[in-house]
Amino acid sequence: MALNLSKQGLVGVVLMLVGVLAFLPGLAPSSGQVATIALLPAALLLTYGTYLVGTDGGGRPV
Repeated sequence: MALNLSKQGLVGVVLMLVGVLAFLPGLAPSSGQVATIALLPAALLLTYGTYLVGTDGGGRPV
């Protein structure tokens, strides 16, 4: 199954990947305060990337 993503969809996928990678240091049990504070921007990137991918296609959203 091939994904037909426009520029908006590709930006969304990249933001989702960056958001997931930014989550990883904050999930470690011994993470410091900086890694814990970085969870908020990571969540925002992941949320916005998901929004961009979800609104990329035409038609009724599922």
